[in-house]
Amino acid sequence: MKNLLPRTSTRVTQPISLKVTFALVALSILTVSSCGHNGKTPDISGVDIKEVHIERFDTAFFSLDSNNIEPGLYRLSRQYPYFTGDFIGNILGAGPLSDTSRLAFLAARQFLVSYLPVKDSLEQQYQRLDWLEKELTKGFRFVKYYFPHYNLPQKVVAYIGPFDGPGVAITSYALAIGLQSYAGRTFSFYLSGKGQDLYPLYISRRFEKEYINANCLSALAQDIFPDSSENRPLIEQMIIKGRYWWLAERLLPDAPDSIRTGYTESQLSWCSSNEGAVWKFFLTSGLDLYTVDPDIIKNYIGEAPRTLGMPDAAPGNIGAWAGWQIVKKYAGDHSDLTPEEVMRTSPREIFEKSKYKPK
Repeated sequence: MKNLLPRTSTRVTQPISLKVTFALVALSILTVSSCGHNGKTPDISGVDIKEVHIERFDTAFFSLDSNNIEPGLYRLSRQYPYFTGDFIGNILGAGPLSDTSRLAFLAARQFLVSYLPVKDSLEQQYQRLDWLEKELTKGFRFVKYYFPHYNLPQKVVAYIGPFDGPGVAITSYALAIGLQSYAGRTFSFYLSGKGQDLYPLYISRRFEKEYINANCLSALAQDIFPDSSENRPLIEQMIIKGRYWWLAERLLPDAPDSIRTGYTESQLSWCSSNEGAVWKFFLTSGLDLYTVDPDIIKNYIGEAPRTLGMPDAAPGNIGAWAGWQIVKKYAGDHSDLTPEEVMRTSPREIFEKSKYKPK
């Protein structure tokens, strides 16, 4: 398996004194620009790719007879040779299908029986996926347009996995969509005590079908450009994270920023209205932009309900948002660069050459 993309974890932040004035703004819906790097959405009609067809592994798996799980799994393996092993071994964590080990069969049977109610609920929402196939086909065309040498996944498969498993996974052969992560924000498990321990409301509110396509393309973006932010200085991590949001504008030009970033419209509105104050905070609050202290960095990078030290309206992951603005400034000033060149430019160079100074 090439990689599994797990949920980002809840970040615990520490307060920092803030001496920057933030405007009190009315909540409003942002006007979203649907444009490419040069201000225009490229014509992708001539990009030759195979139309996306989503294989229904979820339906096939839950059609197995729990009393005859062993022959059923072997048949499933022959029907879905590109995914069954990854599902059993990596997603269920039960090891390979083998005549010499019973673990895979026991784990598969236990999961099938215990998750049948989840399957029944999701079946009502996702009986058809033709709408998602159209969205993914369009997204794949944008990926191929900008990155023609990237090998798109050979297969796209839908499955139902454990709630603590990935919403999207990339295997050696497939892009796999875990429907258990898109049951809707009011789904009973998400609101349960165990569900909230895994995914607080500020995360589970995004467990809607509108996010599937964006999450899939985000997974492809990270497959093309693996995250290199670990152990880097704060400002470089901000730019690396923000650069993925900048790329999402290219791959999802018709999507609202709320879908591309995971922020709410009100959070985006607050950030936009306070852009100068946010950046002034990073410059004047005694914060070292070049710190590599992970306890400091986690205050500004990663999932969190808000940024402590800032007004309550300030969302978490504010560092990625600021990095996004820096990348937009740099890319706008260097419109001759392709998205691939922007993504491969060193984050330090992007920061220094952007000369980012919002008012």
